[in-house]
Amino acid sequence: MLDLPPVHEETSTLPGTNPRELGLLADCDNCFGLCCVALPFSASADFAAGKAAGEPCRNLRDDFRCSIHEQLRQRGYPGCTVFDCFGAGQKVSQVTFEGRSWRQAPGTAGQMYAVFPVMRQLHELLWYVAEALSLESAGQIHAELRQALEETERLSRESADVLEKLDVAAHRTEVNVLLSRTSELVRAGQPGKDHRGADLIGARLKGADLRGANLRGAYLIGADLRGADVRQADLIGADLRGADLAGADLTGAIFLTQAQLNAAKGDAATRLPPALTRPSHWPDTRSEAGTQTRAKPGSGGRSKPVPGDRGRSGGAGRRSRRR
Repeated sequence: MLDLPPVHEETSTLPGTNPRELGLLADCDNCFGLCCVALPFSASADFAAGKAAGEPCRNLRDDFRCSIHEQLRQRGYPGCTVFDCFGAGQKVSQVTFEGRSWRQAPGTAGQMYAVFPVMRQLHELLWYVAEALSLESAGQIHAELRQALEETERLSRESADVLEKLDVAAHRTEVNVLLSRTSELVRAGQPGKDHRGADLIGARLKGADLRGANLRGAYLIGADLRGADVRQADLIGADLRGADLAGADLTGAIFLTQAQLNAAKGDAATRLPPALTRPSHWPDTRSEAGTQTRAKPGSGGRSKPVPGDRGRSGGAGRRSRRR
């Protein structure tokens, strides 16, 4: 399971928008290993072995914990370390299905597996809207964002029957209008270019000025972003797998998640937003590339391990791409 950072209270400017208060941090102790069962994945560089949807991962124990959690990367399951359910697992397990696991009530298993990805999309939306509400530059649409937050939270507490049939794509489209507007307000006055959905796979962007850039849904797989200035850029849904962020400055970047960082590479000189933490597999020292750039280490991106559950396998499947 993805190691999640502590959430700073100061990142929320309005009551009830803190991710911890909203239950958006994965709580594996109260989940039935849904990410390890409900979602399919194929044997690849991300997963040493594949499985079908609804089939428990071979590494899932009877207590819903992962038998190889501490060695996921070494054993060929890096894909598990970058998956984040945004707290959907415990919501489905403890709220929607009232604490009855798919092992205790096999008849509910199919519906539980169908509801989980719907809940994950709702919780991902809650995460982004909560972040938008914490941004002062988006103040003029805070009332609309608050309504979107309350409606999304209401939907997440509907019955399993309602959630299974929910047109979550339509709801996401409505909310995304507000997230796009938030992005415009945050990036106003910045020199950033529009790279929305751009194919930047393996792009050479070392030292690039990407301040205020629109990188929504951009493919940055394996891109060289060493020393790049990515402040105030919109990174919602950007694919950062294998991207080199050594020495890059990501302070103020919006809609960046821990899962995206965990899929990338970085070093001690990479500057992060204060609500995110430096991934444990990143080196604690500057790489040679990092020392050659203008970026300097800042307060963001603590290297201290994150306390909490570390005994779960992360789930399969790519994070939904928002553009």
